Amino acid sequence: MPPSEVFEVRENRLKDKNIIITGASGGIGAEMARLCARDGANLVLLARSMDKLEALKAELEGRGVKVIARSLDVSDTDAVQRVFREVLAEIGHCDILVNNAGFGVFRHAHEADFAEIQSMFDVNVVGLMACTSMVLPGMREKRSGHIINIASQAGKIATPKSSVYSATKHAVLGYTNSLRMEVSDFGIYVTSVNPGPIATNFFNIADEQGTYVKNIKRFMLQPEYVAKQVVDRMMTRTREINLPRWMSAGSTIYALFPRAFELIGKRAFNQK
Repeated sequence: MPPSEVFEVRENRLKDKNIIITGASGGIGAEMARLCARDGANLVLLARSMDKLEALKAELEGRGVKVIARSLDVSDTDAVQRVFREVLAEIGHCDILVNNAGFGVFRHAHEADFAEIQSMFDVNVVGLMACTSMVLPGMREKRSGHIINIASQAGKIATPKSSVYSATKHAVLGYTNSLRMEVSDFGIYVTSVNPGPIATNFFNIADEQGTYVKNIKRFMLQPEYVAKQVVDRMMTRTREINLPRWMSAGSTIYALFPRAFELIGKRAFNQK
């Protein structure tokens, strides 16, 4: 199929769809919003930074689509319920939810602060579940929808200094896989996105020393590329998106031969 026809198919698939994106103020969240707006989707942008959301909203509204921006900290479940009720009352229903909000901090397990541990689980796991629970009843009733959870290769391959972050992403994958089976008879798609390191401000928090970024910079994914892989698969029956492919192959080998994989990869794993 010629590229022009591929674009037309994707454009028609997302045109006039209502898409909610958490963590939309930057990185792959903002890039996904740009691609969805280009394809004619209406957007709800959620993040803590209202200034960045307003700037993105102004940019996207120039493309003739409806854009709603709301400040939301997904770790606040009361706020999640309030904001989603307001948004759903305005747009009517959600066709696609992208749970993109999340953060990580790389520390040895014995150095992890309890408040930091709690915060990571509140944002990466509980917040994701809370947002999902707000759109699921409508999707089940409509018998259509797509839940996309941004997980991580860290959810498949745990490495030193990422014990807490990996644990949150393991939880996301477990939740996603269970949810997929629960809603399979309701016309709802559920996809996990498992990228390796992405060149975003995620590492401003996760990698305070800059050591990890320096060591793996040449392997880092660009946010525009990751966003395109996700948007291209919206409203399709895609189980997982694993990026890059060589890292995905590594997670398969790890599942089959964990002891050998950990032994051989020990040096690479300790680059944080």
